[in-house]
Amino acid sequence: MPITRRHLLGATAAALAASPGLPALAQAWPARPIRFVSPYGAGGSNDILTRLLGDYLSARLGQSIVVENKAGAGTRIANEYIAHAAPDGYTILHAAAPIAIGEALYKNLPYDVHKSFVPIVSTAIAPLFLIVNAEAPYKTVAEFMDYGRKNPRGLNFGSPGAGSAPHLTAELLLRAGQAKGVVVQFKGDAPAYTELLAGRIDATLTAISTALPHIKAGKLRVLGVATEERSSVYPQAPTIREQGLPSVVGYGWYGLMAPAGTPAAVVQRLNAEVNAAVADPEMRQKAEAVGLQLRGGTAGAFSAFIDSETRKWAQIIQAAHITVD
Repeated sequence: MPITRRHLLGATAAALAASPGLPALAQAWPARPIRFVSPYGAGGSNDILTRLLGDYLSARLGQSIVVENKAGAGTRIANEYIAHAAPDGYTILHAAAPIAIGEALYKNLPYDVHKSFVPIVSTAIAPLFLIVNAEAPYKTVAEFMDYGRKNPRGLNFGSPGAGSAPHLTAELLLRAGQAKGVVVQFKGDAPAYTELLAGRIDATLTAISTALPHIKAGKLRVLGVATEERSSVYPQAPTIREQGLPSVVGYGWYGLMAPAGTPAAVVQRLNAEVNAAVADPEMRQKAEAVGLQLRGGTAGAFSAFIDSETRKWAQIIQAAHITVD
C-alpha cells in the first residue's frame, strides 16, 4: 500500500473516532467502574446477591463493580437516586419488590416506576413460606385456614414491615382463604419468629432463612410456599396453590434497573451477562444459602412482571385499606 493512501486512511479513521456523533466508535462500554446500588443495608439478602453478581460480572465485563448501599424509606431513597442518575450505564439499581408496591402506598413519589427506569433483568426471588409453631394443631394450609375461619379472633400473622411483600401476601392469603385475621408488623423477621416460637402469633409468611434453625430443631413447621412452583430453596414444602388456593402467589424479588434513557446496548449486555450468572451452579448454591432463588429472563419479561406486580398489589392494598406513615 502506498504511503499516501495509508496516511489518508489513518486520517479518516482518526476523524471518525473524534466525531461527536459517533461516540460508540471512540469508547466501548464499560470503560470505567460501574456502581450497583442496593436499596438495603449491608448484610441482607439483596446486598449479598448484589455483591455476588458484582464479583461475577466484573470478571466478565473487565471493569470493577462497586456496591453502594442506599437504605431507607422502603427502598425509595435508592429508587429516587437512580431515577435521577445519568443514563450512561454506570449507575445501576438492584431493585426490590417495594418499587412496584410504592405507587399504591405513597403519594407524590419523586419518580414513576413505569417511566423513570428501564428494566434490565430479574435476578432472584425470595420465596415466602407459611411457617407455624410445631405444636399447633394444623399441618396443612387447608387445616390452618379452617382453624382461622372457626376461631373467633381469626389468625394473627407476623410481618417484617408494613407494605412489604410478606405483609401483602399474608393479606392475600386471608382473603383467598376467607378467614379473618390481623397482620402484626415487626422490625424484621427475627422478632416475628420470637413471637411465633412463644405462641403469641399464629404464623409468619416470610423468607425461610431466619427460621431454618428452628425448623431443623423441630420447633417450627412449614405448611407451604407462596410461589408458582415448589422452591429449590426448600423443595419439600408444597405450594399454597397446590393446596387449594391457586391465587395465593407472592414473594420478594430483585432485579436490575437503570435510569430511563440508558442505551439499549448496555441493557442487552447486562441482561446477557446476568443470565449467564444465574445459570452458574456455584452462583445458585450461594444464592440458595441466603434463601434466594435465581431467576433471569428477558428485559421485556421483567418489565411485564413489574407492571403485573404493580396492578396486583394495588388491589390488595385497596381491599385491605393498608396505609403507611
